[in-house]
Amino acid sequence: MSTVTRRRIGGVVSPSNNANDGRTDRRTRSSSHEANSPTSETKIACDPQDVDESKSTPRLTLMEEVLLLGLKDKQGYLSFWNDSISYALRGCILIELAFRGRIAMVKDVNRRKDLLADRCIELVNDKLTGEVLLDETIKMMKVSEKLSVATWINLLSGETWNVTKIGYQLKQVRERLAKGLVDKGVLRTEKRYFLLFDMTTHPVADMITKEEIIKRVCTTLVNRVSATTIDSQSIVPYAYLRTVCMICVAYAANVLENALLYLQPDLREQAYSKVDELMNDFSSWPFTGTGAKIELLAGTALSLEVVAAVLSVFTKMDTIVS
Repeated sequence: MSTVTRRRIGGVVSPSNNANDGRTDRRTRSSSHEANSPTSETKIACDPQDVDESKSTPRLTLMEEVLLLGLKDKQGYLSFWNDSISYALRGCILIELAFRGRIAMVKDVNRRKDLLADRCIELVNDKLTGEVLLDETIKMMKVSEKLSVATWINLLSGETWNVTKIGYQLKQVRERLAKGLVDKGVLRTEKRYFLLFDMTTHPVADMITKEEIIKRVCTTLVNRVSATTIDSQSIVPYAYLRTVCMICVAYAANVLENALLYLQPDLREQAYSKVDELMNDFSSWPFTGTGAKIELLAGTALSLEVVAAVLSVFTKMDTIVS
């Protein structure tokens, strides 16, 4: 009795197996296509604090832009008669922290009974920013009780009679901001001799950066600009509102006139009128006025309320009231 064995030869497949393999290949290709399809999404959980902020963070902080407006280009120092900029810069620190999502108003329905400046703020994200003054303020807020906006500005400025809060004062703010601008290549450091003493000055090294800020100020105050248009052209959230805040802080710090010197007298008067309008529109919450119509991003309302509160404090400064 003979035994017949079936030999498998490479490259030759039985018809039934070929049909089955064809169906298998089609299913494999189909599943592979679905996995690589643009419509298929893989959701990955992540901590919001671990998200890279470098792409949406502006190169210069609001404080640095205000200081840059106040500095004399070649001499590299501020006016000796300016006693408003120190207080304004402390308030500007709170605005910058609010824009970066680090602080917000305490979510309490009863807070609306108080004035904006008297409402308490809290630290909602203690992740450090890499900016020395901002990080120092974050560390103080982390160990402090909840205080009002006006109280924080006064404490950071050293204007308090409470001996337990004296350590909250930020020291050498202007000098540290200038050194930060030196590190970013915007300023340079020089030594100047004034009568009986030497003084460190910081002349402007990158005029393009300062001219861009001045152009942004003049365009916002003289031309009709739309918040939606400005925001759509920038990867920085609330680009238009940041510019408005920078202008208002510069006005309170008494350095805005340095940017408006390039305008004709009639346009300069128009610009100052526009600043008053912006201060009124953005120093109340919710923002009021036709120029204050901006689209709020989700989860940022309480932080932007801090911005309005700081501007409401500035409206009562002598440089603006007078």
